[in-house]
Amino acid sequence: MSITGAGQGLGRAMALRFAAEGARLALCDVNEASVKETAEECGGDVRTSVVDVADAGQVDAWVAGTIASFGRADVLVNNAGVIRDNRLERMTDDEWNAVVDVSLRGMFHCCRAVFPHMKQQGYGRILSFSSMSWRGNFGQVNYAAAKAGVVGMARTIALEGAPHGVTSNAIAPGLIDTPMLASMNEAGRAKLASRVPMKHIGDPTDIAEAAAYLCSEAARYVTGVVLDVDGGISIGSALR
Repeated sequence: MSITGAGQGLGRAMALRFAAEGARLALCDVNEASVKETAEECGGDVRTSVVDVADAGQVDAWVAGTIASFGRADVLVNNAGVIRDNRLERMTDDEWNAVVDVSLRGMFHCCRAVFPHMKQQGYGRILSFSSMSWRGNFGQVNYAAAKAGVVGMARTIALEGAPHGVTSNAIAPGLIDTPMLASMNEAGRAKLASRVPMKHIGDPTDIAEAAAYLCSEAARYVTGVVLDVDGGISIGSALR
């Protein structure tokens, strides 16, 4: 099982969840110390790598090394992402490129690298991370565009993979208690939580449980789905 952006937050929560089931893990992140910390928490059979998913060469080498070590490429979780929020008229090329390169280009690199192996073995689970922002969110034109692209790519890969036993799905998290959200002051967090229909911020384990299902045998007939894990925000509430 390969997970990008595994050094903290959702990536770490998913790694711990899959490790609890005895999965062999190939974890990568741009932060070597954090991904090694995740591996230590997981225990078991874990391989760590420093990978910038925006670099196709690094991704190809990571996937090749993982398959050489484990012999298969059963599950890929595209979790790596960054945020560079700004209003459209103030957004720089660097801010646009940073977000699109990691979230969208990085997903493409990873899927392209593992897909032939999954197709050949007649089995695979690809799970990619969108966001509630894929429908649009003020000050996030780069992030919304990238996360909408994730949805389109995931659904297209689902069509290409279906005849070969390869599923492709996406999760669109809402407000989750990750390090980024934790940096906000208590008043700001409370204001955001009040806009969630369930009236509280989600936990990374909520995402990990959804990921475990979509990557499992139980979800063998589920593909091309975007699963909202957001406490009800997608029903109609909006963050502004």
